[in-house]
Amino acid sequence: MAEIEFTSKIQNYKIVPKKKILIRIGSLRHGGAEKVLVTFLKNLSPDQYEIDLLLNLYSGKYLSEVPEWINIIYLNKGEMITTNRIQDIPEKIARVVYQKFLKKFPGVLYRGKLKNKKYDIEFAAIHGMRDEILNSPLTSSKKVVWIHNDLSQVKGYTDEEIRKFFGFDKIMVISEKIEQLFHSLAKNDSEKEKIVKIYNPLDTGEILTKSEEPVKEYNFENTIPTFVSVGTVFPQKGFDRLLQAHKRLLNEGLLHRVLIIGDGYDFDNIKRLKTELGIDKTATMLGFSDNPYPYFKNADFYILSSRYEGFPTVLFEAITLKKKIIATEVSGVQEMLNNGELGLIIENSEEGIYSGMKKALLQPETFLNYTEVLNDYKMPFNLENSVDKITSVLDDL
Repeated sequence: MAEIEFTSKIQNYKIVPKKKILIRIGSLRHGGAEKVLVTFLKNLSPDQYEIDLLLNLYSGKYLSEVPEWINIIYLNKGEMITTNRIQDIPEKIARVVYQKFLKKFPGVLYRGKLKNKKYDIEFAAIHGMRDEILNSPLTSSKKVVWIHNDLSQVKGYTDEEIRKFFGFDKIMVISEKIEQLFHSLAKNDSEKEKIVKIYNPLDTGEILTKSEEPVKEYNFENTIPTFVSVGTVFPQKGFDRLLQAHKRLLNEGLLHRVLIIGDGYDFDNIKRLKTELGIDKTATMLGFSDNPYPYFKNADFYILSSRYEGFPTVLFEAITLKKKIIATEVSGVQEMLNNGELGLIIENSEEGIYSGMKKALLQPETFLNYTEVLNDYKMPFNLENSVDKITSVLDDL
């Protein structure tokens, strides 16, 4: 009798095949979207998914963190070329031509690099991979995109361009403002149902643990207030505005220091500006750090000077470390800072940055209330919830 019951259970048991997923992103350099993607991948089960991660460029600080069971494929290999040195131009051109060729003739990519593999889901991990995924020759696969920026603020993204994202089966957005943008452009309920808001998965425990490590390559001075800012050095991040505001305050006799952590194609331009402004002694650019959290912890203020964002995950890190925060009013900031309860939200301009820093220097006591609220604040989103929501999107397709 027991044997019959056991046999029956075996017959009723169904093995669910792994979902085959292709994920596309440019590289795994030191950006917020890249970090979030790798954090997500580290929390997936190899028993449920079979993942190919296709990079345009096999490069970046987060490569080593990708789980071994994930298959990495790439179009080009080597470091990102951010200069126009004569010796670099041939390789730079070759990379661009090759990528444009595969974008125009995706069948070559799928027959060659991807070996005619059939995927259940094709996933654009950043908005810049929209056309590559939507033009896939695999008509039967479900298409997903992850939007990390407020595209209404990104050059070239008209309403017509943004509407092309409705070609995806699911549009994952990371903040209320981006969600509202897509809802405003949706033409019917079917399109609205494609939009799903999911906060970025970030590991609070890892942030707290890493913040305890010693500071390297920088000396904090207890008597001089320090403003720290972390991010990829792109024009989007507004580091030029931060340095201009810093210079104005120094001219008024308000001594303080600015520390910028990050790298990117605009690094040399910002470094040059720093020298031109004559502030090399008070403003420091450390470049990329795989652990910026000790700098967060030891600085007096965290400042976000961005021109636009989607949902600035760096503020999640600053909140986790209970920092006094000053942030320009870009997408996600009101939501992240609980409408100004957790930090000072300033006008999105150089003048706003200048005014916010000046208030911090002349009226530091006004930030005590933020600190008190942060000490009792419980984050409304966490790593587990975010990963669960993303996997539920993938599993339901």
